[in-house]
Amino acid sequence: MTHAPLAAGRRHTVRCLPDGRVVAVGADGAGECRVSQWRGVISVAAGSVHLAANTGRSHTLGLCNDGTVLACGWNAQGQCDVRDWRDIVAVAAGWRFSAGLRINGTLVTTGRDAEGQRQVDHWREITGISCGDWHTVAVRADGSVCAAGNNAAGQCEVQDWHRVRAVSAGYLHTLGLLENGTVRAAGRPELWAGIERWSTITAVAAGSYHSIGLRADGTVVAGGRSESGQCEVSQWRDIVAIAAGAAHTVGLRADGGVVATGSNSHGQLEVGACPAG
Repeated sequence: MTHAPLAAGRRHTVRCLPDGRVVAVGADGAGECRVSQWRGVISVAAGSVHLAANTGRSHTLGLCNDGTVLACGWNAQGQCDVRDWRDIVAVAAGWRFSAGLRINGTLVTTGRDAEGQRQVDHWREITGISCGDWHTVAVRADGSVCAAGNNAAGQCEVQDWHRVRAVSAGYLHTLGLLENGTVRAAGRPELWAGIERWSTITAVAAGSYHSIGLRADGTVVAGGRSESGQCEVSQWRDIVAIAAGAAHTVGLRADGGVVATGSNSHGQLEVGACPAG
């Protein structure tokens, strides 16, 4: 199971340090950056949502090494009610909802379900998960993909995907990393323009309006919209992990440093405050 050392939300950025502590920068109006007391964390997730006048507040999840989950931030619909979760091996956060992957390959969810994003109880043999604004996507052990929730732009049309290693869900699109290092996409085309030319990809991240890919050589590629500069990653080198938020992108370097680009409206790019570990 691949753990996420970085997470990017609507207006905040989160990093899990090698020693299990967590740091966060950016907007904290709902308490989404109040992670300083967390310990034993091995993976993080940040609830993201597209840029709109009625959005902004978010939440943060932390997966602990004992299979429990921590949460902080906006809890308007119970998205932070994860206290009773056990045997979790991966976490994902969407807009007002959260999902956890159990060690037995099933999912547990909490929070908003107005779009059907939590209708996942029948899923089995899941190995990876991702939550977008209003949809949930998962990879099965056989490399197929399942999706639930809002499908307004076709972002859940993944039933014919095969040999998939990982998925990432954005606002109105979904990315799938194939075993051969190429990437498939579903949803609004302008959000993933150019990915058909990507190769040797080892990780993908879907933001609200852009798509990011990490190459095997540690460089990063991007597609989609870049009004805030969130796709300006061509100079990045020695990257080992990536995350994409609503309008910003972050990368973890091999030396433990963090790089960032895009919107800094609430200090979400101030990753110099994140220690190298």
